[in-house]
Amino acid sequence: MSNLEHWQSAKLPDARTLDGRFIRLEKLDAARHGDGLWAALQGPGSDAKLWDYLAVGPFAERAVFGDYLSGLQNSTDPWFYTVIDQETGTIDGFLSLMSIVPAQGRIEIGHVTFGASMQRTPKGTEAIYLLAKESFALGNRRLEWKCNADNARSMKAAQRFGFTFEGTFRQHMVVKAANRDTAWFSIIDSEWPALGKAFKAWLDVDNFNDGEQIKTLAQLRSA
Repeated sequence: MSNLEHWQSAKLPDARTLDGRFIRLEKLDAARHGDGLWAALQGPGSDAKLWDYLAVGPFAERAVFGDYLSGLQNSTDPWFYTVIDQETGTIDGFLSLMSIVPAQGRIEIGHVTFGASMQRTPKGTEAIYLLAKESFALGNRRLEWKCNADNARSMKAAQRFGFTFEGTFRQHMVVKAANRDTAWFSIIDSEWPALGKAFKAWLDVDNFNDGEQIKTLAQLRSA
C-alpha cells in the first residue's frame, strides 16, 4: 500500500499573521506597509546590491514603488508577507510563498527582499523558519528555493537553511536583459522535523550571547 494513499491536497496560505520571537509576518498591505518598505528598501542606508538579482527595481520614485506594492498585495500566487520587527514595529522587508501547487503538495519561498536592517541579525533566519513551518503545516510535501546561480548570497543562504541542492537549469530565464541559470534547492516533508528542530534551537534565547550565535544551524542539525 502506497504511503500516499490517504494523502490529501495541501491548503492555501491565508491572511493570518505568523508570529516569531524576533519578527512577525503580516500579509502585505501596500497602504499600511508602503512607507516602511520604501524606507527599508530604498531609503538612506539601504542595501545597494539588493535589487541586483531581482526581476524589478531599484525604484527611483515612491509612487512607482507604491504601484508595485499594490500588485504584490493583490497577488494570490505569489502570496506576499511583510517582515515586521516584534520589538520596535519597524518594517524590514518582504518575501513570499509562491509556485503554489496544492494538488501536488509543492510550494516555494521566493521574492526574498530583505532590507539592510535584517542583515547579520536573526530576523532573516526566523522569517525563513516561519514560512517553512507554515508550508509544511499547510500539508505540503516539498518546499522549494530557486535563485540565480550567480547569486552567491542566495546560494549560501539556501545551504545554510538546510535546503538540498538539486541542480542547475541552464539558460532558464532572461531577467533584465541578461541570462539566468537557475539553481534549484528543496526540503521535503520527511526532512522537516529535524530541520525545524534545529531552527527552533538556533532561535532559542539560550543560543545567543550578547546578540551573537553560540551554535550554528549546521552544528545544530548534526547534533
